[in-house]
Amino acid sequence: MNKILFSLIFAALGYTLHAQEVIVMDKALFLEKVFDYTDSQAKEWKYKGDRPAIIDLYADWCGPCRRVAPIMKELAKEYAGKIYIYKVNVDKEKELAALFGATSIPLFVLIPMDEMPQLINGAADKATYKKAIDEFLLKEK
Repeated sequence: MNKILFSLIFAALGYTLHAQEVIVMDKALFLEKVFDYTDSQAKEWKYKGDRPAIIDLYADWCGPCRRVAPIMKELAKEYAGKIYIYKVNVDKEKELAALFGATSIPLFVLIPMDEMPQLINGAADKATYKKAIDEFLLKEK
C-alpha cells in the first residue's frame, strides 16, 4: 500500500515539474531570455533561449486573442520541455510590440533555435499552430 501511495505522489510531483504554462513576458525577461536588442554589440539576431519559442503578442480587449489563449495553454502543456510559449501584453509592453511591428493582433513570433523568427498574423486553429511548431520550430515532419 505504501509503495502505491508513494508512486502516486511521485507521479503527481513529476507531472507538476514537467507541466508548463504560458509565461508572461515583459521587456526585462525578453532581454534576458530571447534577445538583447539594447546591446550595442548585438548587430544581428541571436536567440538566447535553450529551446524554440513562440511569443504571443495580445491585448486583453482583443476577441481573437481571447479565443486563442486557451489553445496556447494547451500547446504549452503538450510541448512542455520542447518549446517555450510566452505572451506579451501589447498595451503594457509597447516597446516589444513595436520591435515586431505589431500593428494588428494577435501576432505570433515563432523563434527557432538557429534561424530568423517568423510571424503568424491573426488567430488560427490549433492544428495550424501544431504544424508550425512541428515543422518550423522542431523540424519534425
